[in-house]
Amino acid sequence: MNKTNYKGIILAGGKGTRLYPITKEIPKPLLPVKNKPIINYLVDLFKDQGVSDIAVLINKEASEDFNWWKKRYYPNDNIQLTIEEEPLGTFGGLYLLKEWIGEDKFFLTNGDEIKKLNLDDLADFHNNSGYIGTIALYEVENPQDYGVVVHENGKVKEFLEKPQNPPTREINSGLYFFNPDILQYAEKKFLMTEKDIFPKLATEGKLGGFRFEGYWTDCGTWERYEKALSDTY
Repeated sequence: MNKTNYKGIILAGGKGTRLYPITKEIPKPLLPVKNKPIINYLVDLFKDQGVSDIAVLINKEASEDFNWWKKRYYPNDNIQLTIEEEPLGTFGGLYLLKEWIGEDKFFLTNGDEIKKLNLDDLADFHNNSGYIGTIALYEVENPQDYGVVVHENGKVKEFLEKPQNPPTREINSGLYFFNPDILQYAEKKFLMTEKDIFPKLATEGKLGGFRFEGYWTDCGTWERYEKALSDTY
């Protein structure tokens, strides 16, 4: 599939409070895993599969760190750093990218996870479904620690945030594929994709769930970061 018209967005504006105090010095997406920053795995996921037009949403306090990062690792790549002057959550920052996104479909990913999957498979599922957005789902052994997605034949019905008795082991992997129509929900204010946007789409029957076989881990806590350091991928 030709993904030259698809764009990739990485969310890297969070404070990383669960990894304090190190993230007071280094933004979480720039923490090293096997001698390269976490965010590099996400940029390379996009680039290696033909998504070369990339935007990274960052907070203003970290702008110097990310400028240094780009100059060191991707000086000649088409990576746009977009500064959030105030926290806008996991969805509000898309308002700042409306013109940049234009009429293109795009991938959106959290900036503190490492993922290995075929983006063509995700895009194919989405493009054949008629949904406005699709969540990439991954099966884990401890779903009670994450946001669990309940779906029926790929149609998302419900989100359960860290349920004590998960009905499934399929979780939200923090990777999505959207039609540009999703921007109708974007406002320049704090909005969370998981709480403010996905429940609306699920109610309207416009949200899909695609389970992928591959690799996924997040680095949001010390325990999970240590796991990422010891895993092979």
